[in-house]
Amino acid sequence: MKVPWQKERSTGGETAVQLRSGGRSTFGRLESYVPLLDGETALYREVREAVPVVDAAICKLIRLTGGVRVACGNERAEQGLQRFLREVPVGRGQRGINAFLDCYLDSLLTCGRAVGEIVPDAEGREIAAVLCADVSQVEVREGDSPLEFCLCGVDGYGRSVPLEYQDLLLFTPLNPEAGHPYGVSMLRSMPYLTGLLLKIYDAMGKNWDRCGNVRFAVTYKPQDGELDRGAAQERAEQIAEEWSRAMQEGRNGSVRDFVSVGDVSIKAIGADNQILDSETPVRQILEQLVAKTGLPPFMLGLSWSSTERMSSQQADMLTSEITALRRTLEPVIERVCTLWLRMHGYGCRAVVDWEDINLQDEVEEAKAALYLQQARKLRQENDEAEGK
Repeated sequence: MKVPWQKERSTGGETAVQLRSGGRSTFGRLESYVPLLDGETALYREVREAVPVVDAAICKLIRLTGGVRVACGNERAEQGLQRFLREVPVGRGQRGINAFLDCYLDSLLTCGRAVGEIVPDAEGREIAAVLCADVSQVEVREGDSPLEFCLCGVDGYGRSVPLEYQDLLLFTPLNPEAGHPYGVSMLRSMPYLTGLLLKIYDAMGKNWDRCGNVRFAVTYKPQDGELDRGAAQERAEQIAEEWSRAMQEGRNGSVRDFVSVGDVSIKAIGADNQILDSETPVRQILEQLVAKTGLPPFMLGLSWSSTERMSSQQADMLTSEITALRRTLEPVIERVCTLWLRMHGYGCRAVVDWEDINLQDEVEEAKAALYLQQARKLRQENDEAEGK
């Protein structure tokens, strides 16, 4: 017997879904995208704003990395290229490729990636500007192979679409991880320690608000049978009024004595309590933060040892850090210079030449040069004596 609400069991073959996508997930378009992690970008900027040592470290790394020169085989092309690198507009009222590299490296260290754009003029014969872009406004779409990717922006409808002129865009990740096109910020391991440091400073501020601004407790104890209850209350009000008046005169810059009669005691509220020592935990946290930057502590204004000098080992390590940052920036400089040379009909290749990194003590270098000259003089004298 067939029940009205029961369906008959199918005996034939099942019908295939015609609109089914083969081998792709429900959100297939998102498979080639990697999240931007804008929250982390905003968090890293807050870390710089909250901890002056971190901000100073990034600024010093930028200053130490700068100083780029470019050479090429054609003398005329090199002169024009040098003039272009000195005068090219880079936005915000600044000019010169070094100003562009400062902004570009700032974004690279803070956000883990940097995005720039080469802007040609209307005729396409000259580079009108080289600009830095906001990394939070750009997404990376990976291609079929690890060597293929394109930068995408948001159109007027809120959709992410590939930008039109990919050859004019500059993109540099800092130490990118496998399977992740975005780089790694220098501040990635700092948010937790920064939160601890801010808790300590916040507690210190509250303690100083409570104990630093001294508050007094004025206690009046009437003697047995000296006054009745009403008179004792009246005298207490008089003492409070006179004490308040004395404190008010002190705020105005004048001195006023407080005189009372009877058993009156004045104590500072919280004077017996001790504020926790914050030097040791703050130093331990700052040591971790400074170690991540690769800079010696004394360069950031921290005096942690009796000999505040940069040893040769520290100088070598810092030099290697700066050299690594320069290697990361060289492809960007070469792309800008190569495009300028091709626009002006030059076929030569641009070679990036950085200024020498000088971190050693000039006095020690002068002594070393003096010792070398003295050794050279003694060697010549010995050769002359043996020749005789």
